[in-house]
Amino acid sequence: QAQFVESGGGLVQPGGSLRLSCVVSGVPVLFYNMAWFRQPPGKGRELVARFERISDTSYADSVKARFTISRDNAKNAVYLQMNSLEPEDTAIYYCNVPETPFTWGRGTQVTVSS
Repeated sequence: QAQFVESGGGLVQPGGSLRLSCVVSGVPVLFYNMAWFRQPPGKGRELVARFERISDTSYADSVKARFTISRDNAKNAVYLQMNSLEPEDTAIYYCNVPETPFTWGRGTQVTVSS
């Protein structure tokens, strides 16, 4: 069973940047299509960025060219670099595997506000 510990969120002004981290235990991040999800206030969870077929990546249209997913196989961790943040990016961010979702972690809160 996988476990996820997300961190790195916080309060940031519009246009700012944050780097989220997800430390994974129980499964090797290299061999799973790890992804970042988010749940805005009052809305459902949505897929933001993901790995596909080991090295390919894909992004939701709303974050393309602003967010970058990466991973460190040695640390068994996944990251989300978020630039040019907008108020609409405010959400709780989680990592997991889209095809075979494991138990969700607690997530990390990102608030974009002036």
